[in-house]
Amino acid sequence: QVQLVESGGGLVQAGGSLRLSCAASGRIFSIIAMGWYRQTPGKQREFVASVTTGGNTNYVNSVKGRFTISRDNAKNTVDLQMNSLKPEDTAVYYCHSTDRINAFTTSDYWGQGTQVTVSS
Repeated sequence: QVQLVESGGGLVQAGGSLRLSCAASGRIFSIIAMGWYRQTPGKQREFVASVTTGGNTNYVNSVKGRFTISRDNAKNTVDLQMNSLKPEDTAVYYCHSTDRINAFTTSDYWGQGTQVTVSS
């Protein structure tokens, strides 16, 4: 079992910045990707950004150019630097990881979520 612990959420004014961090611990086999999702009340959880072990990154269009995801493979941590924040970025942000158990099996894990609130 892998545990993900997030930190860094909070309240910021529009145009400001926040940095989210997530650390994975527990019985880790080989984390092949880590990333961030977000969710607002009444809506489905939305993909935000991800990074693979090889450093390939992917972003939802709405955050491209404003958010940067980075990962430390040795420490099993992932950060999300969020700049030029907008009120519509307000959400609970969840850390996510995909752990390869063997050649045929992967497992997905989620953090508990951290609130990001952007005031206008």
